[in-house]
Amino acid sequence: MTVDELWTLHVEVSQLLQQKIQQEKLRMDERLRQLASAGRSYPPARYWNPDQPSATWTGRGKQPRWLVAQLKLGKRIDDFRVQPQSKGRVSDHPAQSSR
Repeated sequence: MTVDELWTLHVEVSQLLQQKIQQEKLRMDERLRQLASAGRSYPPARYWNPDQPSATWTGRGKQPRWLVAQLKLGKRIDDFRVQPQSKGRVSDHPAQSSR
């Protein structure tokens, strides 16, 4: 191949690579947008603090201090359970105790 032919081939390959890079960037940007809009879903609260209703616990991980203190006083964990409503939502009222 002559130098001119090699240079022409180089230009063609460079243009093709640039187009593929642009397409891949667009594909990756779209995927990032999808991931960002998905967000993280957290499990619903299963237990609540009647003294401070905004304090809840999902039942996963370490028990919160307010729950540990109540359990030490002799209360049962079911006394703090949140009653589920339809479609996975939880109510603001605790479960009724069987006492």
